[in-house]
Amino acid sequence: MSGLAGWVDFTRDLVPEARTVRAMADTLAHRGPDGAGDWIEGHAALAHRRLALLGPSEGRQPVCVESAGGRPEAVLVLDGVLTNEPELRARLTAKGHRFTGRGDAEVAVHAFLEWGVEFAAHLEGLFALAVWDARRQELHLVRDRLGVKPLCYFRTPSGVLFGSEPKALLAHPAVPAVVDADGLRELFAHSRKPGTGVFRGMAEVLPGHVLTARHNGVGRRRYWALPARRHEDGPEATVATVRRLLAEAVSSHLRADVPVGAMLSGGIDSSALTALASQTRSAAGTGPLRSFSVNFTGYAENFEPHPTMRATPDAPYAALAARHIGTDHTEILLDTSALSDPRAHSAALRCQDVPSPLGDMDVSLLLFFEALRGAGVTAVLSGETADEVFNGYFWSYDPRHSNSTTFPWVSFERGHDAAAGGLGCSLVDRSLRRELNFMEYADQHYRDALTEVPHLAGETPAERRAREITYLALTRWAPTHLDRADRMSMAHGVQLRPPFCDRALVEYVYSVPAELKRVNGQEKSLLRSAVADLLPREVLERPKSAYPTVQEAAYGEFVRDRFCELAKDASARVTPLLDAEATGAALDAAGAPSGAFAWVERASMEMVLQLNTWLTSYNVELRL
Repeated sequence: MSGLAGWVDFTRDLVPEARTVRAMADTLAHRGPDGAGDWIEGHAALAHRRLALLGPSEGRQPVCVESAGGRPEAVLVLDGVLTNEPELRARLTAKGHRFTGRGDAEVAVHAFLEWGVEFAAHLEGLFALAVWDARRQELHLVRDRLGVKPLCYFRTPSGVLFGSEPKALLAHPAVPAVVDADGLRELFAHSRKPGTGVFRGMAEVLPGHVLTARHNGVGRRRYWALPARRHEDGPEATVATVRRLLAEAVSSHLRADVPVGAMLSGGIDSSALTALASQTRSAAGTGPLRSFSVNFTGYAENFEPHPTMRATPDAPYAALAARHIGTDHTEILLDTSALSDPRAHSAALRCQDVPSPLGDMDVSLLLFFEALRGAGVTAVLSGETADEVFNGYFWSYDPRHSNSTTFPWVSFERGHDAAAGGLGCSLVDRSLRRELNFMEYADQHYRDALTEVPHLAGETPAERRAREITYLALTRWAPTHLDRADRMSMAHGVQLRPPFCDRALVEYVYSVPAELKRVNGQEKSLLRSAVADLLPREVLERPKSAYPTVQEAAYGEFVRDRFCELAKDASARVTPLLDAEATGAALDAAGAPSGAFAWVERASMEMVLQLNTWLTSYNVELRL
């Protein structure tokens, strides 16, 4: 598990390049602080950084299977967890395979030897892996179905480089930190194209795909796609099936030799997972589940409700859910000074390898995972993707956005002048924005995405549109947030486990009609009904509340002061990208951005600060 990197070159022996490959893997030490390993022979080099979720003698990688004559047959590195590892191991054992340990990677490589490239369809869970077929001299890169685990690559004239994060590729001398017009569009459009990277020449393995590199080129094949099925179950059967599938997903995500904790915000998603996980642990007699929430000093006193994003603060509901469920709960309290530390903002940037406008949201999440690791937690359940599966976002059913001619979340963003064309770009030079046409970039991506959506014959227009919205949310919105959550958690060696991404659950709920997911105007009513016996009424009926953002004026002052200092520096790397009129207006504005509705304006300042740090620390060359 944890971090992987490698290099395949079909024209040279890579043994003399061991130092380069290890340097690539070393950039991922945060993902795997518990060990390192590599395998280098002939045209292939695979390296791994290990996060120990099994016993100290288990799970070492790369895993190499040799023939009876001692020759390598297949070598594999894996990041993540196979939630069907026990079942898969039993199937392979029955077919004559023999195992030396309990690691998931060993099971995966034997699955490859049994089924060839078709093995990907037999794997369940969250994973990114690379397998070198030494017999056929082929490399296969595989990514899980929803893209929970990251995996990127860079094609060279004679092979391919790959790694869990872009920083691993940038550590190779053949990969320059160049960003062209398309890279900048991808950075700002807030509608990421699957498989697209920001750095020129860098791409991501598509979720649900296998990328194969051979001496004569690179090809890819899809091993999974969201299936459109006719839903035959009535309301009661649907609720019962969701409960069963979610309980099975949670149980499979609890597998580890180390205790698995739970993120608990007091919302329906995290509370449902926490309750089911606690129930599973109680049945196994393994003691109370540890749960964790994040809060800010003074947050309740300064809380300002937002009509669509967050109506209530998390803390009271998290405490209520923890008491009701009976978890060993810890509230991680962050103050403004910690959130305002420029070093923390730089660290958040390094986690993601690209700038982000989310500022305090990124920093608080990063500090949250640092605290979890300090508390001895190395794996944690998270409610990621519940909103995408169960249509929890307001824009999923608000016709002003759900019936727009672009992504519904982009439609919402365009309601703010400061976010027009992409969140965080209002201070970017207007002529550059017109030239790069961020809005059309997003809109064309939307039109392309619609062509992928599977449909059933006889669907009404409303049913057809509901399926499109869910497909867009799962394939275009969720990957951005899954990537962010993985990077922030793995920055401190904490593996995030999202049971709502379980394949069986996603496939089933995808085909549930919208009217069963949202009954009587209540978002995610299907999920609420499925866990109604496990949670207190206040939590069950709590409206969706997004991840918290700081509302103290002091934080706004910190952002504005840093921005003003940077904007006055004519030598700053970001200066040529700024719009003089918009920057001047921001400098002249009295007071600091504060309050719920000033967050978008603050995000633009945060983006400029991050852009400058990124251009400088990554030595980015812009070729527009």
